[in-house]
Amino acid sequence: MEITETTEGSKTVAVLDGRLDTATAAQTEAALLGLLGKGGVIADLANVRYVSSAGLRVLLKAAKQAKTAGASFSVVGLQPPVREVFEISGFDKIIPAFATRAEAAAA
Repeated sequence: MEITETTEGSKTVAVLDGRLDTATAAQTEAALLGLLGKGGVIADLANVRYVSSAGLRVLLKAAKQAKTAGASFSVVGLQPPVREVFEISGFDKIIPAFATRAEAAAA
């Protein structure tokens, strides 16, 4: 998993590239939780083609930590296979998902 940091408005964007699974969960979790220390985070998943249950747990943990800290956490760029996993698992009702970074930054 490659994670690149950028900004959109006042929020930090974590651009994820690769698979979000057991092998990459710890690295991704550490990166996302670290970025939440700066405020709101947008996880750009446009280059993520696969998310396992371990990956979903990482996103859920980030969303919960953001809520506790009074910050925002959202995802953008869900590819069809990842969107399907989000919908089947009900994560689309827990973690805000947007089509673009600009929409997520404005929320």
